[in-house]
Amino acid sequence: MGRGAAGPGGRETVTSQALVATMRDRIEVEELLVRYCTAIDSRRFDLLDRVFTPDAVIDYSRSGGIRGELPKVKEWLEKALAPFVVVQHLVSNFVIATDDDHGTSVCSFFNPMGLPQADGGVHTFFCGGYYRDVLLRTHAGWRIRERVNDQRYLHGGLPPGFEIPR
Repeated sequence: MGRGAAGPGGRETVTSQALVATMRDRIEVEELLVRYCTAIDSRRFDLLDRVFTPDAVIDYSRSGGIRGELPKVKEWLEKALAPFVVVQHLVSNFVIATDDDHGTSVCSFFNPMGLPQADGGVHTFFCGGYYRDVLLRTHAGWRIRERVNDQRYLHGGLPPGFEIPR
């Protein structure tokens, strides 16, 4: 943690101030991770500017997408998500480590998706895995500097003939 003083027996003690700072960082990072989900699900891709650093590298290649810097990824997301009528991102099980102005986070994601079908129905599938992030505290708060979408499963599959746009 690096924010306490040596106590009895040389153990580090956590001061109230350090504990509050750690809790504040954790809450801010969790809000950042949820803001990402809100931006994607509402298709407000401009909100991603409040999630990532301008030079962030985002890697969706494990789920069939692209790897690139934020401007390119925002364009791709708009195109890739356009056909979907169901887009929902849920995150949980946050593991967050911060030290001064740098940090890392890993969280689980569960992502139901749906595509319209010719018969009026919706082809629904879901995927899940982990978002693995490198964090940076900026003047505007915590931001993601690097993200890897570490997809671990896909249930239901994409409909026959559907290709993820590149």
